[in-house]
Amino acid sequence: MTLAEELTWRGFVNQMTFADITDVNEPRTLYWGVDPSADSMTIGNLAAAMMVRHFIDHGYKAILLVGGATGMIGDPDGKKQERDLLTVEQIAANKKAIAGQYATVFDGQAFSLVDNYDWFKDMNYLDFLRDVGKHMSMTQMLDREFVQSRIGEGGAGISYAEFSYSLIQGYDFLHLYREKGATLQVCGADQWGNSITGASLIRKLDGGEAHVYSTPLVVNKATGKKFGKSEEGAIWLDPNKTSPFKFYQFWLNADDEGVIDYLKIYTLLDKEAIEQLEDAVKEKPAEREAQHVLAFETTKLVHGEARAVQARNVTAALFGDTPFKQLLAEELDMLAREIPTTTSSRLVNALVTSGVVASNGEARRLIAARAVSVNGAKVTDDHDLTVPSLIKKGKNNFILVR
Repeated sequence: MTLAEELTWRGFVNQMTFADITDVNEPRTLYWGVDPSADSMTIGNLAAAMMVRHFIDHGYKAILLVGGATGMIGDPDGKKQERDLLTVEQIAANKKAIAGQYATVFDGQAFSLVDNYDWFKDMNYLDFLRDVGKHMSMTQMLDREFVQSRIGEGGAGISYAEFSYSLIQGYDFLHLYREKGATLQVCGADQWGNSITGASLIRKLDGGEAHVYSTPLVVNKATGKKFGKSEEGAIWLDPNKTSPFKFYQFWLNADDEGVIDYLKIYTLLDKEAIEQLEDAVKEKPAEREAQHVLAFETTKLVHGEARAVQARNVTAALFGDTPFKQLLAEELDMLAREIPTTTSSRLVNALVTSGVVASNGEARRLIAARAVSVNGAKVTDDHDLTVPSLIKKGKNNFILVR
């Protein structure tokens, strides 16, 4: 497939400045950036990153930007009120973390890493006003939807710093155009306005031609809401914020309506493989083969194959047919971070000390009602437990005995 065909098939088509999408088939130098507003990207960022991977695979040179300068201000777009400023130390730590995630997500691909703080740190304020601010229309900036919402009746207001954010990001594009030959900025749909600012500056100041290509925000078809949230909040790439096991479970719980879209966006599987999974969803939806593949492939991409295998094996021990006794030590360690764990050697005591039941009497009643199993087998009385063991109460309450 050509790049245009790949992007269209995978659902990476939204607004663009190209006259026709086939214009993307000619390789050029692109840039894509993430602000260090947190110490991790989310799966929202990951969707755009996966799109960038396809550009690289089709011959594009990629510049990946960590926004050390823009991160000091914070993007106001989509925010109802002023952001709290991060400290310089927080920004430095966040930049390092995001650069590390770039290395993981783009493993095996060529890219150059830049930080816009490097060209803003010594910039003279008056020079910036003359060279950039002079060429941007206040009317155009005031017309931005998020500005109108912030300064309109009932709005929280907007500082001059956040109002200027679009100019700062626009200058990034101009700088990378001049210094590295970047003629395309790719972005998420929510960054369209900021990105257009840069293309406009290139045209006005240098008479150059530059383009912007955006990917749509991923939407959960079942709910109609922005994709990427769970009951606990955002799904992060950092294993300390969203564990590999929870990351795996998020994808495993994808709805049938959206799972094929997610496979196209978040995995590198080819058209033939995904079409086979699409057939499986239609013919045998109860087996959830597509969800299992999606969970494994995305977890492998973000956390590595070893963690993906561990998450798959732990899931099979909890909900599938894999005997609990087959779990390896590192898989037990993963499980111990996710479910209540006890060292109690008697079943009733284990149920109570783990907090799964409130009293010995409740534990005995559940056991007598055959609502408790140990290592996959229903039990009817209190007894000594081997170590390790997996206790299950009902459908989704588990206890690890170590």
